[in-house]
Amino acid sequence: MNSVFSLTLASNSPRRRQMLAWTGWEFQTAPADIDESPRPGETPAEYVRRLAREKALASAQTQPAHVLILASDTTVADGSQLLGKPADAEDARRMLRQLRGRTHQVYTALAVRPPHSGELLEDLCCTDVPMREYTEAEIEAYLATGDPFDKAGAYAIQHPGFRPVETLQGCYASVMGLPLCHLVRTLRRLNLEPLAAIPPVCMSNLGYTCPVWQSVLAGKM
Repeated sequence: MNSVFSLTLASNSPRRRQMLAWTGWEFQTAPADIDESPRPGETPAEYVRRLAREKALASAQTQPAHVLILASDTTVADGSQLLGKPADAEDARRMLRQLRGRTHQVYTALAVRPPHSGELLEDLCCTDVPMREYTEAEIEAYLATGDPFDKAGAYAIQHPGFRPVETLQGCYASVMGLPLCHLVRTLRRLNLEPLAAIPPVCMSNLGYTCPVWQSVLAGKM
């Protein structure tokens, strides 16, 4: 496959659109409407993998066969408990209190349907996220911004006012919803390379010195 191809992102997430644009590839979006309810006994990794697959397949139903489909799903997990998007302010407040001062995990799965193929290429990133001891007043101020209500776990790691995470040692982009180095290594299986050098572009845009990008691209994690 050459570097000229049609790409569809099966998501309407502004954060995923922003980060995918850093690759230099042109793309369109075709959000997939699926049931995101967890299944009994499903682990966080199984959950995001299944949803990414279902999003890719659902989006593929609306796209021409020559289009490459990219889908992603992210969830916050406190142990085996999944923390999705909060139902209301009280639910968001509960989640933020639960995560405060502790380390939880963020799982993001990728599913890629190559052109003219029924086979899906998949990848998974799990990142430990240590939350700081933010105060009740900070929680209330953050709730007042409205930002938590469309976020799994009721927070955005990149929010400039709240800044809930203390010292991250994993993939920042994955916590935002699209692990770019995982995407690069997945698409290399199709002989596709981004038009931009992803590690420096990602780190520059996020203002984060990533300690894991070399290991990820080498397939070591």
